[in-house]
Amino acid sequence: MSDPTVLLVFVAAAITALATGLGAVPLLALREVTPRALAYGNAVAAGLMLAATFSLVVEGFEFSAPRTILGLLLGVGGIWLAKRYFDGKEGVSFANTNGADALKILLIMGVMTVHSAAEGVGVGVAYGSGRELGDFITIAIALHNVPEGLAIALVMVPRGASVGKAGWWAILSSAPQPLLAVPAFLFVLAFAPVLPVGLGLAAGAMLWMIFSELLPEATEGVDSSTVGVIVTLSFTAMMALTLVLG
Repeated sequence: MSDPTVLLVFVAAAITALATGLGAVPLLALREVTPRALAYGNAVAAGLMLAATFSLVVEGFEFSAPRTILGLLLGVGGIWLAKRYFDGKEGVSFANTNGADALKILLIMGVMTVHSAAEGVGVGVAYGSGRELGDFITIAIALHNVPEGLAIALVMVPRGASVGKAGWWAILSSAPQPLLAVPAFLFVLAFAPVLPVGLGLAAGAMLWMIFSELLPEATEGVDSSTVGVIVTLSFTAMMALTLVLG
């Protein structure tokens, strides 16, 4: 197997970004957006994001537990400050939506973009350790990005965005992956210490989004026990995928 090149790293990371857009495809079957469908979508998105959060923290701890914890605190603080900032703005508009719905979509896009940045660094660092590890990490992240794209689409489509637009925004949220993978590959020793902070930051922002936005809104449409079942099943499915990839 040949040694990894800059072009290979960029293409591999671009593939992981494009895979995120596939997550919107299942929503082509969604014909009507009812309050119950919106609640189900929030619950599924929460379960998928919770599993992604768990994986991020575990991976971060393998590099450095203290830096991962620092990242968690930075992530929660950052997303909380962003929410307060946007709460004071009038007429927030995003992806054909306005007001609270636009703010929710904007926040989840920010959270997933931070998440993607950490994954992009992970791809570059992996290829810095060799072609075999880099290829494996690329495949694993690409497969993980599909349900993560679904999580974005489940928040966007029920609030008025088209499936196509949700798919493109999902891909855009993963744009940092090819952009950061190459410098992380070229300067692996400099980027490696930052990786656990980035993983923790993404995890902290996701946790805030799950418990502050997605779950409360999910319980407005269906009873809490149903939400609990959906979140657990979504979490389990995502963790099963992680087990298969491992």
